[in-house]
Amino acid sequence: MKYKTIVGATLLCLLGTSWTAVLAQATPGGAITVYNAQHASLTKSWVEGFERETGIKVIVRNGGDTELGNQLIQEGANTPADVFLTENSPAMTLVESAGLLAPLNPATLAQVPTHLRSGTGQWTGIAARSTVFIYNKIKMKPAQMPKSLLDLADPAWKGRWAAAPAGADFQAIVSALLEMKGEAVTLNWLKGMKENAKTYKGNGVVLKAVNTGEVESGVIYHYYRISDQAKTGENSNSTSMYYFRNEDPGAFVSISGGAVLAASKHKPEAQAFIQWITGKGGQEILRTGSSYEYAVGVGAESSPRLVPMADLHAPKLEPSKLNGKKVADLMTQAGLL
Repeated sequence: MKYKTIVGATLLCLLGTSWTAVLAQATPGGAITVYNAQHASLTKSWVEGFERETGIKVIVRNGGDTELGNQLIQEGANTPADVFLTENSPAMTLVESAGLLAPLNPATLAQVPTHLRSGTGQWTGIAARSTVFIYNKIKMKPAQMPKSLLDLADPAWKGRWAAAPAGADFQAIVSALLEMKGEAVTLNWLKGMKENAKTYKGNGVVLKAVNTGEVESGVIYHYYRISDQAKTGENSNSTSMYYFRNEDPGAFVSISGGAVLAASKHKPEAQAFIQWITGKGGQEILRTGSSYEYAVGVGAESSPRLVPMADLHAPKLEPSKLNGKKVADLMTQAGLL
């Protein structure tokens, strides 16, 4: 790699992109503030890599999708944030709908396939996670798997599955169901869930409950089990994962989003940060690190521990259309929130 000094900081010169042009506008000694709803450890790795390569300081404020999304709406044009990172896309759509995002640089958008970013060009995928059906291998056999996520509303599943409905993760899954099947089907399914499912606080707690046999199965994201298996496996050794595939709502792949705030006072640096995350450096961290989320960059490889994304047969959805607010309304109506 070739390095050169620009405005007093050591900045990476990547020929053939707008990277150098973006950073040439950077303010000496400037810093960007990131409102981060992604996993703190993953964002920490991204920040360290970006700071090391660019010399630009990054200040991180961690919180949840809904918490930070609502905070940005309250702050509006007065927000100190330059960048917003989410775990799931509905919170990003909420902020975008309020008119608070700036268009991303074309060079950044070009680094991510169109189906893994917003069609508006105002935010992009930075990582992704797959919905899975987790089950206890002692209590259930592969032949007993539901054919669809929709099956879990059937009375035959009463008391046999679990979820964490208050979390943004599960609500993103419901947002996919809403976009695919409409309001009536979604509300009926949620009412069936109210009757059938055991509810917990957090996907990790669902995983533990399935592992101990407290409940037979659950709906979570893939990386909870894979991460536990990469460590001791103590919370997952009695479990296995089933992928719905077939473009089922239960095969939904949720996109973590990255965006630059329209009110940012450090737009060149903020744009550079999103470009770095979606480029080679940021996506390589997904392949080699311990987050076990999917890489989303063009040609980027994910961890070998993961089922290839192409094999998930996920439904094709426009991420900017996932309506988190409507989902919360429907879940409240069903008595889940």
